Amino acid sequence: MEVFTSIQSLRNFLHQQRTANKTIGLIPTMGALHDGHISLLNSSVVQNDISVYGIFVNPVQFTNQEDLVKYPRTLEADCALLEKAGCSAVFAPAVLEMYPAPPVLTMNFGTLETVMEGASRPGHFNGVGIVVARLFNLVQPDRAYFGQKDLQQVAVIRQLISDLAFPLELVVCPTIRETNGLAMSSRNQRLNDVEKASAALIYKIMTIAKNQLSDGLEVNEVKRSAQEQFAALPEFTLDYFEVVNINTLRPILKPESPGSMAICVAAFLGPVRLIDNIIF
Repeated sequence: MEVFTSIQSLRNFLHQQRTANKTIGLIPTMGALHDGHISLLNSSVVQNDISVYGIFVNPVQFTNQEDLVKYPRTLEADCALLEKAGCSAVFAPAVLEMYPAPPVLTMNFGTLETVMEGASRPGHFNGVGIVVARLFNLVQPDRAYFGQKDLQQVAVIRQLISDLAFPLELVVCPTIRETNGLAMSSRNQRLNDVEKASAALIYKIMTIAKNQLSDGLEVNEVKRSAQEQFAALPEFTLDYFEVVNINTLRPILKPESPGSMAICVAAFLGPVRLIDNIIF
């Protein structure tokens, strides 16, 4: 496995691979890897000749500077995991390598900017769009891999690929969960064992809501019930609990066809913000 920190060395490597007609998969992440991240790599290894893993804590997408400072950085351990899993190359640039000057370009993703993560974190998806577009241009992958846990991010990336005509396939991989249902996330590293047990209640409340909707309960009643459950848990501060159309991510008032809906949640457990979703 090769590890690159410079854009030019990565480009030289990828030029050799393309000359040999090899297909390339890209997995863009911010590191602090867990089994969910490795599942993205596993999919790429099966579908491509070369798998490039991006590890870059992107300052442009952080709207909370404390979150940026505290985001876990575990490059050495990450590389050990990736090499064991069959990764071809890691691209782990410094901030100045990715952004020799602060980017002045801005991206707006329309209505996706006005709901859930867009509403709670203004400017976040601008930063996501900038870094992902830059990685797509640098790597020029045949396929790019993202996790369903970041459902709204997936919608943003899909829009980015469509609007800018990137010639690649977007592959969305299922959320990987702990045995207690907690969605795997790099931010889970900031939780102690007691907090991790509490965090599993997010998935439990979502599952209750899913069952209520399946039983025919009104959407507003389901949302109100979930909000009351979170309010009864003093360790949580609920940011949002929404039932949305999976394509537009706009809130819905009544159940739609199977597979077209998602329950989406963001909640603070102490200072740590956790997100999750269920598609049903």
